[in-house]
Amino acid sequence: MRSLIAGNWKMHGTLAWAGDQVRRLTEKTRDGLPCDVLVCPPATLLSTVAGPLRDAGILLGAQDCHHETRGAFTGDIAATMLADLGCSHVLVGHSERRSFHRESSHDVRKKAMAAHRAGLVAIICIGEDRNERRAGKAFDTTAEQLARSLPAGATAANTVIAWEPVWAIGTGDSANVPDVLAMHRFLKQQLMTLLGDGVRLLYGGSVNPSNSRELLDIEQVDGLLIGGASLDPERFWQIATDGAPD
Repeated sequence: MRSLIAGNWKMHGTLAWAGDQVRRLTEKTRDGLPCDVLVCPPATLLSTVAGPLRDAGILLGAQDCHHETRGAFTGDIAATMLADLGCSHVLVGHSERRSFHRESSHDVRKKAMAAHRAGLVAIICIGEDRNERRAGKAFDTTAEQLARSLPAGATAANTVIAWEPVWAIGTGDSANVPDVLAMHRFLKQQLMTLLGDGVRLLYGGSVNPSNSRELLDIEQVDGLLIGGASLDPERFWQIATDGAPD
């Protein structure tokens, strides 16, 4: 399975900054892409970066969407609007949305359904927090989030799952190899039961060039969801090259 390396810029970037970022990143694609590469900028930057990324073969994603197609939802963006801008993917259920905006797995499922209706691939994020892991509930938590977040009609073609242990995001403390292997094996079994074979399962949480190769070498890791390191084209591209087939 071809690796997917996805960068989540979160709430970073101005128009001028984004233009420079994309120029530096796309310069590196002259000899082709080592794997599937996806960039998820803030909504304000999507139209600016869409053309250059498309020309370079880099996929464009958004960081969130609303579950309705249209309506009186001030400040929200419909999945159809994202598709209209050239997006192919959208993140739903990121831990920062679940935590700061109190989104439930029910909310995430509705957003994933909206993404599918718009022809987008939904990257459904799941992950336990530190207290749940310490209490031995990591597998129960992720299994419940996965089952409740998956919409009817989800397939390997329109859905990607990203396990991001909340305790590792932005902390510099990536999950260790045994933990990642155990969780990805477990989640792959869950996905096999729920959706069948072939669903990509990404790891996210303090990924950087010093640990990306080790993480990608782990069985059942189909790619990476990257936060801070994706803000530096050099570091992000180094991680992407680690995603090239052996």
